[in-house]
Amino acid sequence: MTNKQNLILEHALELFATNGFDATSTKRIAEQAGVSEGLIFRHFTNKEGLLNAIVSYGTNKASSYFEKICSLTSPKEVITQSLSLSKNIDSNEENFWRLMYALKWQRGFYNNDAFESLKIKLVWAFRELGFEHPELETRIIEVWIDGLATERLLKKSPNNELIEIILNKYNLTCKK
Repeated sequence: MTNKQNLILEHALELFATNGFDATSTKRIAEQAGVSEGLIFRHFTNKEGLLNAIVSYGTNKASSYFEKICSLTSPKEVITQSLSLSKNIDSNEENFWRLMYALKWQRGFYNNDAFESLKIKLVWAFRELGFEHPELETRIIEVWIDGLATERLLKKSPNNELIEIILNKYNLTCKK
């Protein structure tokens, strides 16, 4: 990807995350990026193409977070690291995650494929720990992950205490 394309993506991401996808024009993105609007169309075809490029990047990034957790062999550590996902978001990636969460509500976008490997690993972890309903426990964790991300990204609230309370409820506090 060229420097100009990266610049366009960076400004589009910032504007989409701040103002919403529908409220952001390609003209505004071009102004922010210091490029012509035509360059956006040449590289990304349209605003949807621009969004798809951002989502593709993010899906790869999410997969890398999930792969690290899926490589763990301790069931307790799998659950602990899953619950810590929002705490471990790099501050440089917050706009991307804000956009992903906004898209869930604004456009009904939810990328289950990226999360599927993590769900499978969580079911394994709960099964290994002898939980009666590992699939339902995994769904609970998924909901908590979303809630913890909302705390971090929208409310800008540290969620370490919430994570510890959840881990204590499951008796999963990992000693390192």
